[in-house]
Amino acid sequence: MLFEYTRRRGVRSPVTDAPTFRVGKLARAKTADQTGADITDLIDRSYNYHSPRELHWHLAERLGLAPGAVRLRESAAA
Repeated sequence: MLFEYTRRRGVRSPVTDAPTFRVGKLARAKTADQTGADITDLIDRSYNYHSPRELHWHLAERLGLAPGAVRLRESAAA
């Protein structure tokens, strides 16, 4: 399952002092070229992710999917 997200600036992590990001919009992609339905409401948009990999694992867990079934791509902010 392919998901597309837009990144919003987060804060620096108080633990690692690394930059983080928040998800601005999350959508399930219809195809490799088309974005599908907005599913942003299924996640906590206030959470500060440390990496796309963390978002990947969060989506797999949240949606009950095997991690290998989740694909993620970042899109430019609109």
